[in-house]
Amino acid sequence: MLERETELATVDEALELLTGPDADGALLAFSGPAGLGKTTLLAEVRRRSHAKACTVLAARGGEQEQNQPFHVARQLIQPQLAGAPDEELRAVLGSWYSIVGPALGLCAPEQGPPPDPQGLRDGLDWVLTHLIVQRAPVALVLDDAHWADPESLGWLAAFAPRAEHLPLLLVVAYRPDELPAHAEAFRTLPGRAGHRPLTLAPLTEDAVCTLVREAVGGHADAAFCREAWAVTTGNPFEAVELTAKVRDKGLAPTSASAPLLRDLAAAQRGSGLVARLHSLGPSTVRFAWACAVLGTAIPQDLAARVAGLGTEEAVVATGRLRDARILSGSGEQTQEGLEFVHPLIATGIHRAIPDALRVALHGNAAAAVIDAGLGPCAAARHLLETHPESDPWVVRTLREAAAENLRAGAPEAARRQLARALREPPDFDERAALLYELGCASLLTEPANTVNHLRAALAEPFDDPALRQGIVIRLAQVLAHSDRLAEASESLAREIPHTHDVRARLRLQSEQFMWDAFNAAEPDSPARSRRLARLADRLTGRDLTERYVIGLRAWDACLRGEPVDVVLHHARRALAAEFSWAYEDRGFEVPVLTAMVHMYADRPGRAEELFEAGTAEFERQGWRGAHLSFAYSLRAYIRYRRGRLAEAEELARAGLRLAERVGRRTPVHWYAIAILVTTLLARGRVDEAWELAEEHEYEEPFPAAVVFPDSQTVYAELLLARGQKRAAMTELDSVDRRLTRRGIQNPSWCPWQLHLARALAADDPARARALADDAVRRARAFGAPSGIGQALRVAAEVAPPRDRVALLTEAVSLLSASPAGYELAVALAALGTELGDTELLTRAAVTARDCGADGLERSAVDTLLSLGGGVPCGSTWQDGLTAQEAGLARQAADGDPAVSGPELSSICRKLGTDRTGLPEALEAFARSSR
Repeated sequence: MLERETELATVDEALELLTGPDADGALLAFSGPAGLGKTTLLAEVRRRSHAKACTVLAARGGEQEQNQPFHVARQLIQPQLAGAPDEELRAVLGSWYSIVGPALGLCAPEQGPPPDPQGLRDGLDWVLTHLIVQRAPVALVLDDAHWADPESLGWLAAFAPRAEHLPLLLVVAYRPDELPAHAEAFRTLPGRAGHRPLTLAPLTEDAVCTLVREAVGGHADAAFCREAWAVTTGNPFEAVELTAKVRDKGLAPTSASAPLLRDLAAAQRGSGLVARLHSLGPSTVRFAWACAVLGTAIPQDLAARVAGLGTEEAVVATGRLRDARILSGSGEQTQEGLEFVHPLIATGIHRAIPDALRVALHGNAAAAVIDAGLGPCAAARHLLETHPESDPWVVRTLREAAAENLRAGAPEAARRQLARALREPPDFDERAALLYELGCASLLTEPANTVNHLRAALAEPFDDPALRQGIVIRLAQVLAHSDRLAEASESLAREIPHTHDVRARLRLQSEQFMWDAFNAAEPDSPARSRRLARLADRLTGRDLTERYVIGLRAWDACLRGEPVDVVLHHARRALAAEFSWAYEDRGFEVPVLTAMVHMYADRPGRAEELFEAGTAEFERQGWRGAHLSFAYSLRAYIRYRRGRLAEAEELARAGLRLAERVGRRTPVHWYAIAILVTTLLARGRVDEAWELAEEHEYEEPFPAAVVFPDSQTVYAELLLARGQKRAAMTELDSVDRRLTRRGIQNPSWCPWQLHLARALAADDPARARALADDAVRRARAFGAPSGIGQALRVAAEVAPPRDRVALLTEAVSLLSASPAGYELAVALAALGTELGDTELLTRAAVTARDCGADGLERSAVDTLLSLGGGVPCGSTWQDGLTAQEAGLARQAADGDPAVSGPELSSICRKLGTDRTGLPEALEAFARSSR
């Protein structure tokens, strides 16, 4: 701890805050090259934390354990929970038991779909947060973070910002040049304890002199001490080791002996370390090599097995290595494990093993680990270091490890293991199955490689029809999620004629129908729709595949605007029996489509019931990435359609946060942005919607999939709200060309005709009216009151003045009987304005307020005030300003010079502004009053 006063003062300050009345947490990161004392410093952190009555969670990354997923997470959390009965573990972990338990080695993976990596991280966050709260204050200490496995390190780096909001001191140490990119949070995160990281400096000459004199006596002369500092360059580990060698050899600490120090220092590293090791004897060398292969916390009997030594030989070798300051730890109590005195020694010895022998030792280690009952995952990291030898046992062990890791939420580790098994190579009849497993492991993380693996699997000769069907379905899935919908359909179409089993063929047909339904560039959509109708109408729904086909029929009928009764008939048939959203071998698309048709058919309550059930399934399975983002975003869309805009915005933002974790310009990201933009426009926040679109690059090229809402149509609506009519017309004409040829013309699903009519109203009123009239006709054919009412309202907007009242009156009547609260508010405001009816405008303002449509409410109140009406009870203008003052304030904000004098001064005082700031003040006042 020489010359570490600054670092220790920082630690003490953080511990005082942690154990103080407010229990403030912090993150401390110590960085420096190897040998600068990071491990010693963290040992002192642990000691001081214990002295402060903190619960200490400690872990250490290992150079040889980096390919073992969740190795560090297990070190941190497993000791706190291991040994508890299964019932107690289930009680402690709750719904996270089956998600995080396998990753932490607390239970075996259960059957069913694996959690996605983000869901697993969320579960680990919950478990660690729970431990911290239950056992506060907590010090979490991670040494050699640069060697932590990617799964653990990525999780902890993402968790790190929470440290300051919990009773947690998170302390990490790492080598700066070796820290992976996904752990940048440890390098850059600021906090209460000052700038991060704290970089350890080499020892000064005075500090090394102190070390030397403490070890060999105060009579050591200055020249000897200065040379010790020079040959070790102030590296604390090398300085301590050098002084130990001087003491062991009885070297006189004089200037005459100073030249000998350089050779002594060289013996501690590189070839010198190797030569010193070889001087201990062949069996000791083999034992040290075995320990270097095994890594950290090394069981003595396991190392002996790897080295090919007997028990007595291993005990002798352990003693020699301890005496030589190479190993530490107990050699008798194997559960405590052996450790290298310093990672530099472990690295040096491992790299000094002859290449062929090192590979063989890793092979021995894999077999020894399996025989010791540690499982295929522990053996797999050794097998990754071996050379291919066509060994079936290696392939089998790697496949078993990959299956465990996949179910534990570590697909990247599974992918590495399967790729290595493929190089072994597997037996001829096993190759297709292995390629399929490899494709499943890298399904969405590496779509291009996944496609190659799955196509290669199909090219293999094999006779398992179930495997072939699984490969084809997975291939179509990854192609579709890569926005290659036509290829997805073609891959299924090629397989269907060669599938002789009737049920298997129907399953493939259902998958093809699904991806065709999403494909905006489908060449003959009407023909596909007719085939789907003929097939679905004769199915009884006796199994899941039939119900999926019927669900697709309901969605297709909705898109094409068949009557609501037909749509709901097929939806009820699809939902007549179990219809899970989380089957391992099926997508969640058809359940989502079946739920959404209820929304378009004015049954949003039923749609929300289905989404709540689906969301609960996603959460139980640990699917907290794209699946959960879809669920939140589409529930937001349902709330928007119901006119519950504040709730819709909240859900849409939650969906967007999850989508950001998945990645920008992914399908889930498009959904989240489109729905949030739509909601913000309805709330009257056009500028905010535009800023959101710009920030997230919500613009062409739009995705090829037909989704809800249609992304290009939403973008056109945004342009229209900004007054960019010509740009909006260009986008909407493109939507027309894309959807009309497919027969998708239900304005309740996509109101592109209505938006285009509004854009054309001034320049081409005849076409605008024709478009609106056609939309009204189609909406009536579908039969949902909300869709008819919206179409009538826009038709009134572009109609001659003499026709507007009748159209708006019918729109209000229909919308009053529908769940579309926001559309009702818009229609009421339009009819009230057209008639100059203060009662209708009052109702419009109140309805807009209840919906959260702030901009519409302000507009309705302004019109109401201009007609001499009173401000509606509960309006955003109600408290603080009288109706007359509100009207005058709006006139002044609009630049009316007639509004001046003491009355205006009084209004400005109430709003805390002057005349120039009235527009912003009125906006802020409206928001705060709500």
